[in-house]
Amino acid sequence: MNQVLQNLQSRLMEIFTHLHEHPEISWQEQKTTQYIAHLLKDAHMKPQLFDDMTGLYVDIGEGTPRVGFRTDIDALWQEIDGEFKANHSCGHDGHMTMAIGTALVLKDMEHLLPGAVRILFQPAEEKGQGALAFAKKGLIDNLEYLFGVHVRPLMELQDGTYAPAIYHGTAKLFTGTIIGEEAHAARPELAINAIEIGAAIVEGLQKIWTDPNVSASVKMTQFNTGSTSTNIIPGKATFSIDARAQTNEAMQAITEGIERVKASVEAMYGAKITLQVDAYVVAALVNDEALQHMNAAIVDVVGEKACASPVITPGGEDFHFYTFERPNLKATMLGLGCGVTPGLHHPKMTFNRERLITGVNIITRAILRAL
Repeated sequence: MNQVLQNLQSRLMEIFTHLHEHPEISWQEQKTTQYIAHLLKDAHMKPQLFDDMTGLYVDIGEGTPRVGFRTDIDALWQEIDGEFKANHSCGHDGHMTMAIGTALVLKDMEHLLPGAVRILFQPAEEKGQGALAFAKKGLIDNLEYLFGVHVRPLMELQDGTYAPAIYHGTAKLFTGTIIGEEAHAARPELAINAIEIGAAIVEGLQKIWTDPNVSASVKMTQFNTGSTSTNIIPGKATFSIDARAQTNEAMQAITEGIERVKASVEAMYGAKITLQVDAYVVAALVNDEALQHMNAAIVDVVGEKACASPVITPGGEDFHFYTFERPNLKATMLGLGCGVTPGLHHPKMTFNRERLITGVNIITRAILRAL
């Protein structure tokens, strides 16, 4: 396998460069899907695409796949040098590269595999929707193990170190509308002031308490109201709330708290407040057996000193919907210490691409151990 990996290094850099230079946002990854499908077909694999969505999967080996590996394929939409565009600032270009590399290595040794492997190229991770869509299609129903990977910032993992699990937190993004009553600024008694209602919501959010031993936060991140006229009390506003927690139980407490705040502020002001969840990812549910396979694979490839402890991070990842939907699935994510800087989602994010081939090696060995 080592010789195969050495021969693959330059090709992986070409694949990464193409993916990095052709980013596509969630649910619009058509060219990305086609590019990956062509690569796999050229390697004599049979990728499976969908009629109703982007993304694909491929099975390698004989029989029903019992072990899987998943990568995300979408990019972010953000401003870069004054222009909004799709941008791979979360490392999905690297994740795809490692997934393709893993598929190529496994295909080369297919005759030696004791079972089949499924590689999932999943869309819309940034929307928190892709994993659920794949789960609903039954793509993980027969899997016993599922592995993933994510590049990590320097504040979490030093370059050249690798973690056998990533304990992502849960995140829930709410949007809402306040419907009060507009009035002339000289007649505040006739108004139901949307700004004052927004301030009451902010104050209420600050009073939501959760277990102090569990990291959690809830805060308003957007508020829009009013016109260009300063003598009108606005009656309508829109707002966003970002909630984060390290456990699903803490997120449930926050969600219930937000609903209480909404109800109490509505009653206090006689206003109508609508609230909906726009995005939601659950906290990590890491399986000990999967973690041990990944830990052993890391030690096999880079030794004990480069094997770091599992990463605990407030960031979210929709990968964990797979285990949330299928509790018997044994899953973990490899944390790839590759010097991500300045940080994930920064428009100028970069990392040490030389670590991608090491990631392929670790992922392949974890899969073989699970098989």
